[in-house]
Amino acid sequence: MNTEVLNAVGELIDTHIKASKSLNSPALNQLAPEIIAEELKLKEHFDSGFKQTSDLLHFVSVYLDHTNHLSNPNFMGHQVAVPQDLSAIPELIHGSINNPSSLYEMGPAGATCEGFMINWMLDKIGWLNGRDYYDFKFKTGLASGFLTHGGSLANLSALAAARSVIAPNAWVEGNPTDLVVLGAASAHYSIARALSLLGLGKKAFYPVAVDKNEVILIEDLEKVYEQALSDGKRVMCVVANACATSSGLFDPIDAMGDFCQTHGLWFHVDGAHGASALVGTKSKKYVKGIEKADSIIWDAHKMMRVPSLCTAVLFKDFIHQANAFQQKGSYVFHDNDVVGMDSMPYTIECTKSALGTKLFWSFALEGERAIGDYVDSRFALAKEFYDCLKQDEDFEVPYVPESNILCFRYLKHGDDDDFQKRLRYSLINQKAFYITSCEFNSKRYLRVVLINPDTTLTHLIALIKAIKSEATKLL
Repeated sequence: MNTEVLNAVGELIDTHIKASKSLNSPALNQLAPEIIAEELKLKEHFDSGFKQTSDLLHFVSVYLDHTNHLSNPNFMGHQVAVPQDLSAIPELIHGSINNPSSLYEMGPAGATCEGFMINWMLDKIGWLNGRDYYDFKFKTGLASGFLTHGGSLANLSALAAARSVIAPNAWVEGNPTDLVVLGAASAHYSIARALSLLGLGKKAFYPVAVDKNEVILIEDLEKVYEQALSDGKRVMCVVANACATSSGLFDPIDAMGDFCQTHGLWFHVDGAHGASALVGTKSKKYVKGIEKADSIIWDAHKMMRVPSLCTAVLFKDFIHQANAFQQKGSYVFHDNDVVGMDSMPYTIECTKSALGTKLFWSFALEGERAIGDYVDSRFALAKEFYDCLKQDEDFEVPYVPESNILCFRYLKHGDDDDFQKRLRYSLINQKAFYITSCEFNSKRYLRVVLINPDTTLTHLIALIKAIKSEATKLL
């Protein structure tokens, strides 16, 4: 390994991050792909390779210029972690030794880190029941889980497990035609996608009505359940948002858990973003009752400062993890003969990177309490921003935030959806701020995700001023 090259690349990345944090570089420098391709010299380097070290360093420098600068405090756009400064080290290790962690014998250290962090997550939920974090064996009747590459794969895995309970022969014989899933009309698109991938089809999702803030109406859940039974259907699963992607608001998890227990239904919590509230002190109230779930997904690459991707799929009982996928591969699956634990039999991926290592590393850099304080601080900052906007008559804010996500509209020049979109593009094209927009309650809103640990109310007040300035230019 060329240490000099690594040191030089490290210097470039360090300079990039420092410039971003100090607002000395744009939040987003978005040019057409043809321009970026020319600056990166893609054709030239693809044909001939990097002829000298300066070519390689030029590529890295240009690449960094044309990225979304997440370390910039004015990055307020997406649910993507702003990693800690040394978070790249596990990625460097994995990129150098290439040890997949789905088979223990292929990556013992990575698999061990994964097992440890899964046990920590189970403990946070309340499912570990006094077991030691070093208890790595899977056992029927005990909670379990694994890490996978993202929430979409995680939701698909959890719904496959739910199907195996209500239709145990589906893996071999195909799906019965009477299975449906209930959830908020605002459920993440990956739920509908998973149903289609499982062969159940989009129509297998029975949407439950939501209130004006797109939070599920618990009273309507009973109505939709009765309607499903009247239609001759069997409910495979009930899904809760924790929290909704658009608004950051939580479904009533506790009440939904009680409903599912009463009716003997599988309860799945899509906690991709909001399950990290479990780590905080003040924020955990939003996931009250999450222990009543049968399955939970939890993205670490959102609110736990872990580089993407890294998502946990967690089960109250290992038997459901074991039954989700029923296949054999004699060259990799050896039942109880293996040392350690394999996650490969239970995941969609045959090969996956050492996800547990970078998840553990994120906590080891500062300690668990620091991550919890970070989550609490981002949730609190969203409330501060809400209070600030409510005092300005030019803005509409539809709800009190429950997480670090907030939607709002600038109304001084009219209640117009197209204007909100144009305002957002005008703002980000100035390069100083990066925010997103979304449709919420049939309207177009501006949207911030306050995920950067360096973002303060001062930056948000500057955002308000920038929005007003850009809005005037659009008249």
